[in-house]
Amino acid sequence: MARDPRQAAEWALLIESGPEQVTMASSRGGMPPAPWAFTNHQKTLKRLMGEATRPWEGRPRVVLLSGPPGSGTTAVAMRFGAESRDCFPEDRQFYVDLRDAAGENGPEPAAVLLRLLRKMGVDPADVPPTEAGREQLYRQLTAGLRALVVIDHVTSLAQVRGLVPATPDVFLLVVVSGPPLLLDAERVPVPPLSDRYAKQMVRKIAGPENAARLKAQLPAVLDRCQGNPLALRAEALMLAGAGSDSGHGAVQGVEQGAEPQRQDPVRGAVAHASLRLAPAAVRLCRLTALGGWPSVSAVIAAAAAGLDDESEAARMLAEAADVELLERLPDARYRFRPEIRRPLADTAALEYGVQECSDAVARVLDTLLNRVLPAAHAALRTSWRTEPAPPFPDGPRTESEGITVLAAEVGNIVRAVSLAEDHRRISTALRLARALWPLQLKAGHWDEVLPALRAATRCADENEADPRTAGALYFQLAHCLNELGRWEQANRAARTAVRHERAAGHLRGEASSVELLGLVSLNRWLYEEAYERFAEAEGIYRRITSGQEGAADLPRALALVERHQGRVLRGMGRLDESRRCLESAADFFTGAEGRPAEPYNQARTLTDLAETLHGIGDDAEALKKITDAEALLTPEAAPHLRYLAGLRRRCEAGAR
Repeated sequence: MARDPRQAAEWALLIESGPEQVTMASSRGGMPPAPWAFTNHQKTLKRLMGEATRPWEGRPRVVLLSGPPGSGTTAVAMRFGAESRDCFPEDRQFYVDLRDAAGENGPEPAAVLLRLLRKMGVDPADVPPTEAGREQLYRQLTAGLRALVVIDHVTSLAQVRGLVPATPDVFLLVVVSGPPLLLDAERVPVPPLSDRYAKQMVRKIAGPENAARLKAQLPAVLDRCQGNPLALRAEALMLAGAGSDSGHGAVQGVEQGAEPQRQDPVRGAVAHASLRLAPAAVRLCRLTALGGWPSVSAVIAAAAAGLDDESEAARMLAEAADVELLERLPDARYRFRPEIRRPLADTAALEYGVQECSDAVARVLDTLLNRVLPAAHAALRTSWRTEPAPPFPDGPRTESEGITVLAAEVGNIVRAVSLAEDHRRISTALRLARALWPLQLKAGHWDEVLPALRAATRCADENEADPRTAGALYFQLAHCLNELGRWEQANRAARTAVRHERAAGHLRGEASSVELLGLVSLNRWLYEEAYERFAEAEGIYRRITSGQEGAADLPRALALVERHQGRVLRGMGRLDESRRCLESAADFFTGAEGRPAEPYNQARTLTDLAETLHGIGDDAEALKKITDAEALLTPEAAPHLRYLAGLRRRCEAGAR
């Protein structure tokens, strides 16, 4: 800047404009409603309110709320949200539930931050890719803000360590179903309900019309449930159902004294809820529970139970939700609470045997694979990284439809990769992971797909998968890590992809992986290193001859490499060379000579060209390229449009 007045003026413009502030939408906050039959726990709520309102004295406001499964930890957190609105307005209460994570250990800390920022109304385009950037944004948004942050079903200390507030007005409530974590926080256990309040809860749910039956049954109910709200609710619903014509075994179950295992009230609750369903519906729930699926649709449930009629499975799922074996989610999907899923799965093994249980999981794996392969092909119809179109005429037709299906099933796909490996379905595991490529490329679901890619690459190594498949998976892993700013890990994964593709003799895959190495270096501003990688990738691409695999893709691949070379040359200060490369690449993406136009890639290249022209000092021409690029982009490309707006301001200042 000392040598170049133009750069000094541009720096002054940047400082004067200040960074664009990320904001959050006030309408995204709010806790879910507390259960209507919530009873007592007034001492627990009083302790929470005491922590929220005590003198700050520099000590973070953090509470670890814990209790055994079914003890009502979530209900207490929701009730506290409802009762503390004078302290924390509804639009400043942020609730994140981690129980729908695909893995047993829950999401990574970065993914927890991502969920919280989305709850806070941050535009997805404004969420930083790295964990450190997300934590910084979280602290920026909550500075001076009176807010309640509730993270439910936490399974590890790492998930919440970065959320501990440093300001007096933010209250972090960490909810654990099970043993408490070793978190530096005020520890508040949720005790069992006393008999007095347990009776109140059962009477509320069962209703006054069942008072006579309650009087006779209540001592045994209290003995079985041991003050566990989940078990008490199941017993109360059972007693209420016994007085009506609904249910498939309620009256018989009570009158015959069919008592579940007394030592575990939650298992008893599951057994009583099951008595209210037809045997076929119970079987469907048990077999579906075996997979530990983050979400359950009629498609998945029908596959687990071996049903041809998905509408019949949908009806059974709705009935199971009515007796609270399942929880309803949007879009006709459901999920099991972990403490309910476990006894259902355990009972399935005892009732139906190992082979039937294994077959149920295998059917769901096959169904998921047959569902996501057509979706991946539709989302990236011309990409060689997706499998050819499978013979499923009812599959998605458009890119948007394909992405929608993949996004809806991403949690189940991640879970299925690990399950397929456990069941020695290695090919299924690897194909499922590869089907995630459109989702990470087109929709930016990097946090969601990362666990599956880590599992799939490990699976490929341990089972000595063919090098081409292993190379493709390591490429996906490297791409994902690069987008998340984990560049050292991305560099290692990309080098492994190069090694596998080279061993397979797959020139197109090798060149693409070397190109990715260049992109990792470019993101780190290692321009000379990036230029070497792009030149190496170009050389490998040019070894593909007419008739070889990948020859049809060669012109486009070379145009993309040329664009990347232009970007690197700009960083190296070789602006005239950068301009020639970028103009050539931009011409290719216009679709001349019978090629299909690629508006998005053309817009990206024109943006790079405008940057170079600005560096040269030709701001008038740069402004023309910016206008052309803006016309090519759709509203969905909001981050790029914002970048172009900033670039326009810089060029306009330079043109004056």
